[in-house]
Amino acid sequence: WLVIAVGLVRAYLAKGSYHSLYYSIEKPLKFFQTGALLEILHCALGIVPSSVVLTAFQVMSRVFLTWAVTHSVKEVQSEDSVLLFVVAWTITEIIRYSFYTFSLLNHLPYLIKWARYTLFIVLYPMGVSGELLTIYAALPFVRQSGLYSISLPNKYNFSFDYYTFLILVMISYIPIFPQLYFHMLHQRRKVLSHTEEHKKAE
Repeated sequence: WLVIAVGLVRAYLAKGSYHSLYYSIEKPLKFFQTGALLEILHCALGIVPSSVVLTAFQVMSRVFLTWAVTHSVKEVQSEDSVLLFVVAWTITEIIRYSFYTFSLLNHLPYLIKWARYTLFIVLYPMGVSGELLTIYAALPFVRQSGLYSISLPNKYNFSFDYYTFLILVMISYIPIFPQLYFHMLHQRRKVLSHTEEHKKAE
């Protein structure tokens, strides 16, 4: 994710504009975000004590947005909303993996712990906004092209409308986002208050 961050900064400095920076980090974004599927496996095997369901939702939603929306609908790749979620993901993941690394080394700086449980307050809504705006921007092109849609009649007697599916995906954010957001707020209170109590005890 640091590779992606450096790529974004270099592209911005070269172009002098933040528009269409997606093309400068498209390949590493696809590689690293797809590689995150291993996190679900790690949770399922018990290597990481995180929730399999929460991890699966977070990872799969990002992989879906990377491949099934941004990659598949070329017209949205120049949208500023793509940069919005890419920047949010990148900063979040750099902080998160730094947190894990220093924790494994038993030397976790308070600043990284604080960033891990505080910056999401801004980054999470920022990322979700970028994701929703990108899906919304893709809708007209999906409807026009019939992308991934299956119409009747066919030998399987099955139909699928990808346009409607994307709308349902957007609606699903309404109940799911608050649950995940308040879960993180709860975690923040628990972790940081415990840290403060530990400091006072010392």
